[in-house]
Amino acid sequence: MKIGYARISTKDQKLEMQTEALQKAGCEKIYKETQSAVKERPELQSTDK
Repeated sequence: MKIGYARISTKDQKLEMQTEALQKAGCEKIYKETQSAVKERPELQSTDK
């Protein structure tokens, strides 16, 4: 299974373009984050993957 990760850091950016590209690439599960430049990224660091 392919897993994707999409992240935006500003309100001007859109997750849709990234998630559409990941879906076209065959990703079945996509984790999304909308936090700005922070040290912690809970979706990326999640251990339940």
